[in-house]
Amino acid sequence: MNRKFARSRIALITGCVVLHAQQPVVENQQPPVVGIFNIEPPKVSPAITVNSERLRGLMRAGRLYLTLQDAIAAAIENNLDLQVDRYGPLRADWYITRQQGGGPLRGSTQNPGSVGITVSGQGVNGALSAAGLSTNNGGASASQNGGTITQIGTVTPNLDPTVYANTFRFSHITTPQASLAISGVQALVDDDRNIYPSFQEGFLTGGAVQAQLQYNYQKENSPGDVLRPSFLPAGYIYAQQPLLAGRGIAVNARFIHIAQKQAIGARLTFRSQLLNLVAAVVNAYWDLSGGQADLAARQSALEFAQRFYEDTRRQIQLGATAGVDIYRAEAEVTTRRQDLAVAQQTVSQQEIALKNLISRNGLGDPGLDSAAIVLLDRLEVPANEELPPLRQLVATAMAHRPDIQLDKINDEVSEISALGTQNSILPSLTSYGYVLNRGLAGFQSPISKYSAAPSQIGGNATALEQLFGGDYKSRYAGANFRGIIHNRSQQADFGIDQLQLRQGDLIEMKNHNDMVVAISNGAIAVRQAALRYHNAVATRELQQDLLDKEEQKFRLGSSTIDLVIAAGRTLISAQYAELDARTAYARARIGLDQTLGTTLETYHVSVDQALQGVVDTESKLPANLPAGGAK
Repeated sequence: MNRKFARSRIALITGCVVLHAQQPVVENQQPPVVGIFNIEPPKVSPAITVNSERLRGLMRAGRLYLTLQDAIAAAIENNLDLQVDRYGPLRADWYITRQQGGGPLRGSTQNPGSVGITVSGQGVNGALSAAGLSTNNGGASASQNGGTITQIGTVTPNLDPTVYANTFRFSHITTPQASLAISGVQALVDDDRNIYPSFQEGFLTGGAVQAQLQYNYQKENSPGDVLRPSFLPAGYIYAQQPLLAGRGIAVNARFIHIAQKQAIGARLTFRSQLLNLVAAVVNAYWDLSGGQADLAARQSALEFAQRFYEDTRRQIQLGATAGVDIYRAEAEVTTRRQDLAVAQQTVSQQEIALKNLISRNGLGDPGLDSAAIVLLDRLEVPANEELPPLRQLVATAMAHRPDIQLDKINDEVSEISALGTQNSILPSLTSYGYVLNRGLAGFQSPISKYSAAPSQIGGNATALEQLFGGDYKSRYAGANFRGIIHNRSQQADFGIDQLQLRQGDLIEMKNHNDMVVAISNGAIAVRQAALRYHNAVATRELQQDLLDKEEQKFRLGSSTIDLVIAAGRTLISAQYAELDARTAYARARIGLDQTLGTTLETYHVSVDQALQGVVDTESKLPANLPAGGAK
């Protein structure tokens, strides 16, 4: 999975030209650049901080023209929160790669190390080592105490083949001798060359294999050495396999399987974040639509108040009404002008909220900051809101909601993880075996009173011939057992895992019940909002007729200014109620889609395109652009 994005390439940003590829990209050198080792670190593309060209393409004469789909597409391409969320699936892919390498969890220090087999018997120090005596030729050892993290459960061996060069040593050492019984000299002078390359690899069965080649050259001044210099090559192959704890592919591959599940979960999490973003954009779009409609209604109310003020003044000039009525008409104009100013500020705030959702730099772009938004779509409320039965709605939610699928993945992850704690309850029984071949050759020491065996006279070639010919074979096999009598820690770890699994089952059932209730409430809210809207439309139409009749009666002298103002205010309230009902319907419809998890399907949003950061739908402005905007 990680190879797909690891091989991707991203172009550089030049000037104000925006890349088509908006997604973060990780480059990993393929193939390795130095021999068999991949030492070139992955390269992550820089973050993109400028808006896509879509926004500029939708601007004309200081106005930003938006359909709902264009607003959604612009948000997918530019929203910073979504850009941050795109890194989640990429990290999940790298976690798969991390676990495929085996070893302990990240940050943990518990891991089966390599096996060191010492081949002794060369020179004075080799004789001391074989006798169980220790020597120190100027070496140093150090210990460090610090906090460590121990992984719970079986630790997977390192699955990446590893090459070690444990020792590359060339030394000339002079050591005073307290006893001449072994060395025969008062000061032992050693010229040594030691090379210990090795190879190690672990397997998902829990076992591991290690191969090592040792090369030792020594030349010293001890008369006890028959060979001077001497060549001692040795090679061994070591294998071990757990038979109880740590045994089996299922338990050792569990973190790979968990990482694969979590990669699916990361994509579902991104889908959830994308769903929330689309819902936020749709809400902001229809809020702004409602705000602009409210602004238009308050503008109409002000125009009506001004017109009525002029009519009242003419009536006073003709003597048809009392002069005191002008103050009431003037007060109505002042009130409507204040309402209009508040509505203008509300629309400005709603525009800022929408711009922040659909752009990277929000108000940091002067052109976008000064642009008034003109919405090209109008919300249509169906006459009859027909929704499927509750059972069908629940089935839809079960198939589409990311959190439902995430709960299932989390349950599967917990069950896979529990394999480790269950396996660790078993005692440790590890079988092992290794094959060791050695060679020994050199030249007769002129100061030794002993004679070397003829088969050992020679140089490197003779020693290697003995090594690969198996002249000095050693075979070892055995088993190590370790069992904790009470085993309380491992029992407790497994018990905790099982309790969490059972607890998770109950939580999942409770979440399902809550989801059913939320779906039922959401469906009721949509039906009620649609009914409320249509009732508000009918009320507004009735109040418009009443106002027209009251104005006609006022002109004929059969009504009063108080009645006209009252009828006008009632109409304005009905208009506001209609707008509120339409906005409430939009929110209820969006909320139901979120509850069902069908927001992306409703607005034709592709998760794959959102991950790439590019929507392939082209935005086209209509030939005849409407005027509008709050600025």
